[in-house]
Amino acid sequence: MTERGVLLWVHGGGWRGRSGEDGAGLTRYGLRVVQATYRLSHEAHWPAQLDDLREAARRARAAAPGLPLLVGGDSAGATLALHLALRGVDRRDDVAAALAWWAPTDPLAAQWRLRPDGNPWADLLGHAPAAGDPATVDATVTTHAGNRAPVLLVHGLDDRSVPVGQTVDLTAALLAAGHPVHSLITHGGHGLDLDRPDLAAVTAAFLDTVLPED
Repeated sequence: MTERGVLLWVHGGGWRGRSGEDGAGLTRYGLRVVQATYRLSHEAHWPAQLDDLREAARRARAAAPGLPLLVGGDSAGATLALHLALRGVDRRDDVAAALAWWAPTDPLAAQWRLRPDGNPWADLLGHAPAAGDPATVDATVTTHAGNRAPVLLVHGLDDRSVPVGQTVDLTAALLAAGHPVHSLITHGGHGLDLDRPDLAAVTAAFLDTVLPED
């Protein structure tokens, strides 16, 4: 299959570790998948993770000249992928698209109060999220909406780790800001199988809108 783009994959793991999903299954869509690493929350606080991803994106782009750069990830990695796509690597418009599965997006959302183990954003920020706090505002994905980068969002209704409302609210905000959005709210919990027919179908349809035909 002809390569249609290079995808920088950003792993999940709550910003504290590394999840098992590596995005390798996305190669079937003509993507060259490159693994990104970034400092975890016990090594550095936000926005060090975004700085690391920008360096990883530059390397991936240099190794694949002429191919569009996309970024994708699951869970905490999806948050970072969205930041990179909306904010860019060296320019605000130099990422072709973002693919984000079950992403946390708003540290101040009331939905986090339902989690028995508290708000996971505190580890990333180094302190509890707070209204008006510059790091909290900067880490909120919708703060950076507006460059019209296409976005794929997928979330399971039964997700107990990341409230599904995070994706519902982000979908509305991105659409209002002019972003093309494919959003799938489906059955299942956190860490859905990327080979599942409904996830595969929405992924293929999204990529066909943002990449040249193979």
